[in-house]
Amino acid sequence: MSFATEPAYRHGSAARTAVLLVNLGTPDAPTASALRRYLAQFLWDPRVVEIPRPLWWLILHGVILRTRPAKSAAKYAAIWTKQGSPLLVWTQRQAELLQARLQSQGHHVTVRCAMRYGNPSVDATLDALKAEGATRVMVLPLYPQYAAATTASTIDAVSAWARRTR
Repeated sequence: MSFATEPAYRHGSAARTAVLLVNLGTPDAPTASALRRYLAQFLWDPRVVEIPRPLWWLILHGVILRTRPAKSAAKYAAIWTKQGSPLLVWTQRQAELLQARLQSQGHHVTVRCAMRYGNPSVDATLDALKAEGATRVMVLPLYPQYAAATTASTIDAVSAWARRTR
């Protein structure tokens, strides 16, 4: 069986493995508009805020997204580097170092990173890995412990991507 946009599987062909490191996320810039987009995505996740959706929509769009982005932008600007968000910079560096380590040990594995909220998104990164020919992806959430708002939300995002691409 093959999927609509994929060639049929060929037995004996080597699987192309990828590792996806997933961190929580970051806005694209330390600005109010970027924070608004980031906070809207992050705080709309039902794994993060477990309030009935209609009530939460009113609170989120009526109060939080009107006041919080400007306040948060100043705090992000204080820690932002020339390379960008520290969380993204260091997560990308982890992916680069893991890729180098695996290659030095003879493993032919592609390592990428994604952010659960913000960019590079889980969807876009999985799309890119698929386009590069990855047939197996090991997803590693980079959280110190399990929580619904982190690990489970990441699993939800990966599962939703898999359902859409099948």
